[in-house]
Amino acid sequence: MNTGSDEQAGASEAALGSRAPAFIKASRPLHLSWQVGVFVVGLAVVAAGIVMLPLPGPGWLVIFGGIGIWATEFVWAQLVLRWTKRKVTEAAQRALDPKVRRRNIILTTIALVIVAALAAVYLWKFGLVMPWKINE
Repeated sequence: MNTGSDEQAGASEAALGSRAPAFIKASRPLHLSWQVGVFVVGLAVVAAGIVMLPLPGPGWLVIFGGIGIWATEFVWAQLVLRWTKRKVTEAAQRALDPKVRRRNIILTTIALVIVAALAAVYLWKFGLVMPWKINE
C-alpha cells in the first residue's frame, strides 16, 4: 500500500535526470554537447563563486547557483542540491529553537563585549591612530 510520502518520494525520484529539451535528448551527440555546455557554464559560475569567497560578493550563493545549473542536467548535482536544501532547512529549524536562540544571543553579546573592550583598550593606549602609523 502506497502512502502519501511514498508517492512523494517516488515523484521526486522520477524528477532526477536531464531536463534538456526532448529534441536534444533525441540525438546522442547533441545531448552530449548540451551536457558539456551545461558543465562548462556551471563550472564557470562555481569558479566565480569560489573567487568571491575571500573577495566581496555573494560567494556561497553563486556557488549554489552553479550547482543549480549543473542540477539541470546531472543527477549527482541534483542529489547534492537536495541534500544541501535539507540541511539548510534543518539548520533553520534548529536556529528557531528558543534555547538555541538564547544561546546564540548570549554568545553574540559576549563577543560584542570582548570586541568593544579590545577597541577601548586600543583607543586608550594609542588614540585614534591607524595600526600601521604607530611609531612605538
